[in-house]
Amino acid sequence: MLLPGLTLALLAVVVLSASIGTIAVAPADALKLIAGHLLPGMPWMSDGSLSTIQDNAVWQFRLPRTVLAALTGAALALAGALIQAVVHNSLAEPYILGVSAGAGVGAVSFIVLGAGLSSLGIGASAFAGAVVATAAVYFLARKGGRIAPQRLILAGVALGSLFSAITSYLTISTDAQNVYSIMFFLLGSVSAATMNHLLLPAVALVIAGLFALLRARSLNALLVGDDAAKSLGIHVDRLRSSVLVAAALLTGAVVAVSGGIGFVGLIIPHIARIVVGSDHRRMLPVAVLGGAVFLAACDLLARTAAAPSEIPLGVLTALVGAPFFLWLLRRDRADSVGVGR
Repeated sequence: MLLPGLTLALLAVVVLSASIGTIAVAPADALKLIAGHLLPGMPWMSDGSLSTIQDNAVWQFRLPRTVLAALTGAALALAGALIQAVVHNSLAEPYILGVSAGAGVGAVSFIVLGAGLSSLGIGASAFAGAVVATAAVYFLARKGGRIAPQRLILAGVALGSLFSAITSYLTISTDAQNVYSIMFFLLGSVSAATMNHLLLPAVALVIAGLFALLRARSLNALLVGDDAAKSLGIHVDRLRSSVLVAAALLTGAVVAVSGGIGFVGLIIPHIARIVVGSDHRRMLPVAVLGGAVFLAACDLLARTAAAPSEIPLGVLTALVGAPFFLWLLRRDRADSVGVGR
């Protein structure tokens, strides 16, 4: 019942988030407005019972940011689970590959310089930076025709530091009016989300999700070591390369539209393992739905806890997620799946 429960929880968070804001909308009315746009011809969309202001508040402003938060949480959780599996490191997360830092350079370059991809916008610039970072990490970590997990992590950390230094220099050298936009992107936010922003992360999540499920058995074999996986007929180097590229591009797709939201890709896969075990056939769907629920709930809290101000999502995910994760690590179940050791 875990997957249906998480699905219902996600729907509940989406409806609740769509109903809360400056313009009051009852949860039932918010659900009717969402259904009315998805199912044309609903009578309540034209009988005057719901105002145009309520419709715009729900459909144009609140729903896109909530759905983007859910997509981002699901994508980061999936990417984190994939990276942890192929590098054999429980501290691995999507941003350890330097993809987020590369996206930050692309976004900040657009804000500060307006160069290169200015006609395509900040999202395209961020995604281009993520692609460059992915390619750089991939080739630096490759030696003798194979990718070594240790080299991958070291290359990602080094490039991440380099990209962060470039971002810091661009930030301090720009006008003060640009600093707020830069910091809000780097700390993560979905406040400017529109329906158009949902396409790239949704497509990336579907493709990467199907890819991961098709390779769930092979990922299970990696848990017992490369030699054991090779004895089962798995091409380990090819699997590791394809999974890492998929995870990096998935991370880049969501960072391009939501900024640098950390911690989700680290804690959610661990929580999923604690709850259902390490079998990727069960763990991956739980991680994806869990990440979606977690970040959608965090976004609701981010815009309501300090209203009318808004807390950056990256700050809130660490404040909320870290204590809960530390509590989970103290449980015996964490040791049984190798998370608390």
